[in-house]
Amino acid sequence: MGAPARAFEPPMPPAEAPAPRTSAARRRHGWLRDKRLHRIAAGLFLVIVFALLAVVASRVEWADVGRALRRYDAGTLAAAFALAACSHALYACYDLIGRAYTGHRLAAWRVMTIGFVSYAFNLSLGNLIGGVGVRMRLYARMGLRTGAVVRLLGLSVVTNWLGYFALAGSLFALQVVRLPQGWKVGTQALSVAGGALALASLAYVAICALRRQRDWRVRGHTVRLPSGRMAVLQLLLAAANWAVMGAVMWVLLRGQAGYPTVLAVLLLAAVAGIVTRVPAGLGVVEGIFVAVLGPALGRYEVLAAVLAYRGLYYLFPLLVAALAYAGLEWRGRQGAAASALPRT
Repeated sequence: MGAPARAFEPPMPPAEAPAPRTSAARRRHGWLRDKRLHRIAAGLFLVIVFALLAVVASRVEWADVGRALRRYDAGTLAAAFALAACSHALYACYDLIGRAYTGHRLAAWRVMTIGFVSYAFNLSLGNLIGGVGVRMRLYARMGLRTGAVVRLLGLSVVTNWLGYFALAGSLFALQVVRLPQGWKVGTQALSVAGGALALASLAYVAICALRRQRDWRVRGHTVRLPSGRMAVLQLLLAAANWAVMGAVMWVLLRGQAGYPTVLAVLLLAAVAGIVTRVPAGLGVVEGIFVAVLGPALGRYEVLAAVLAYRGLYYLFPLLVAALAYAGLEWRGRQGAAASALPRT
């Protein structure tokens, strides 16, 4: 019996080359790839932030800070702590001015939390990580566009230094503090520099109040001047913050030196810490306070006050900020993005 007849099988069509990707498919693939890169970059940033926090923690002489704090009675520590909390709250309000300036609609409590976290990180980790990196990261997580974040960041920086210029410039010009002999910058030179700083702060307010053309083009980007009222608010808020910082140190020195003198030394130490680019001004702030106030108040008395100041103003807020940062990261995927877009 012969083999059964095979059923007719139509010939197989030739293999087709894969269809070229449409422009939409290419865009979708590029978006997924960019999203993966974004996640990798975000993960690396988180690792860097917490690694730097660990480095800062390892460099702190915790025993010395603890001994310095134990030298104070509960009332003095409570007053200094309350003033430190007030200063951090004032700085967080800088971002509320930025909220009005950029027109975004994030909730005020979120804005102030981001401002607090970035300030605490900035004090200990430096401006690149704290003031810029953390702010950019958290606002992006909340859905704010990069352009709005950059404008907000720029206004915050201007606000902080506007208050510094006005307050430090006035104190330096009045020669409230006398610099030790042998310093490269003498008291007279500091007085002249102070006058220039004070005039610069007034010039900024005047330009914002009087200039009709509000928009400037800088390297292809539009920079909008704030209103005169906003400029005055910037100056007053930042000057109040620096003044409260000085009050923290004055309380920890138990009023043994005049408040204007303590404030002027703090303002001098703040800019010295930035010039030396040492995170948190480690060693710089202590050195300036001991050099200027040590001869009158005692070296170890001043050093203990500075260590207590570092614990209350830098380290405790940094711990709180690290917890708040983790909470903001966790909540970043939930919700707030849709309402965060700026009007401009």
